[in-house]
Amino acid sequence: MSSTNTNVAKQGRQDRLIQENVHDPYMAKLKLPEPTLCPACQAVFRGGRWQWVSTAPSDANEEHCPACRRIQDKVPAGILTLSGEFFAAHRAEIMNLVHNKEEAEKAQHPLKRLMAIEEQGSARVLTFTDMHLPRGVGEAIQRAYEGELDIQYTKEANLVRVTWTR
Repeated sequence: MSSTNTNVAKQGRQDRLIQENVHDPYMAKLKLPEPTLCPACQAVFRGGRWQWVSTAPSDANEEHCPACRRIQDKVPAGILTLSGEFFAAHRAEIMNLVHNKEEAEKAQHPLKRLMAIEEQGSARVLTFTDMHLPRGVGEAIQRAYEGELDIQYTKEANLVRVTWTR
């Protein structure tokens, strides 16, 4: 076999390797047995995803869902910072929009939750268990109130930082 053929063969094998784009330590490495119940929030893993059910199955395995583990470890997947004079003047109204958006998402997707709200000077910092929810909340605020929205993804840390100011 010539060296050219060897290089082509090696390249072919390397191309077939699956490269993981995002490494989230809070997502299960192996498929969970079904049904699995989260003892903290009562979400059930069934049909390949976490979902809310009216009654928990009695024969379910128990394991904390990724969102509850993030909350327990205090490791957010997303951070939303709200600031500015307009925010200070309309804080209650904007926070009502945040809670409405979070409740609507959480109703359909148990892993999308608001973790904590902290005051940092005149700004408010919200942490989330999901990378997509802070972006969605930030975009909803921008649509409703305009302002400046900045979204930064950090692939290495599996984190999104969203900042809205007005």
